[in-house]
Amino acid sequence: MLDAIRNWLRRPSGPAVIVVSGLPRSGTSMMMRMLEAGGVAPFTDGERTADIDNPEGYYEYRRVMELEKDPDRSWVRQARGRALKVISFLLRHLPHDNVYRIVYMRRNLDEVLTSQDKMLDRLGNAAPGADLEAMKEAYRNDIVSARLYARKQPNMEMLEVHYAETVADPVATARTVNAFLGGGLDEAKMAAAVKAQLYRNRA
Repeated sequence: MLDAIRNWLRRPSGPAVIVVSGLPRSGTSMMMRMLEAGGVAPFTDGERTADIDNPEGYYEYRRVMELEKDPDRSWVRQARGRALKVISFLLRHLPHDNVYRIVYMRRNLDEVLTSQDKMLDRLGNAAPGADLEAMKEAYRNDIVSARLYARKQPNMEMLEVHYAETVADPVATARTVNAFLGGGLDEAKMAAAVKAQLYRNRA
């Protein structure tokens, strides 16, 4: 009990970094687009441009991929009050001097793997003979690990959002995400940013 109180008292203050996370190809770019439409500025560098796999853009920031190895993570503070896309397994490497509100995207794992496989094949990086069941198990473990980690951090809160449900009812997801982030976003514009035609590789 005392440890929980101490952790709560040590929580950083200031605007939260709104983190959009999940497995690759799980709908993170769609959620970034929804947040941008709703009034949250994305924290990106624009280096990775839109392509056939993500026609609306990737919303990435290159230094995110260096979180695990780069000891200088002070730049994350610049994302306070903005939306930052962080892949699932890197959540544990976010610095502890920020408050994080994590919107965690969930998607059917068969769809995730199919989408990844097609993207890698187009890029010429496909892995022949990959053990899909082993990959699915690794992804399941990653989801559980991210959920447990966030739950234990006094400076993190996580909302899980399902990709298919968002495409089916974007209004409901916009309402839920807006409430999680404290309100004030334009829910109608958030919902309008969801493009059902981009839901490819359905299970």
